[in-house]
Amino acid sequence: DHRLAMSMAVAGLLASGETTVHGAADTSVSYPAFWQDLDLLLEEAR
Repeated sequence: DHRLAMSMAVAGLLASGETTVHGAADTSVSYPAFWQDLDLLLEEAR
């Protein structure tokens, strides 16, 4: 489910270690720019 992929990606930012989100491309169903926007937010947070 695309909503789970997005929420697990955000949760993975807080987890220790590496996080892999299977079905990551499914986010394009409701938010095509999700990964680009997440990258921008991470850059701004640094």
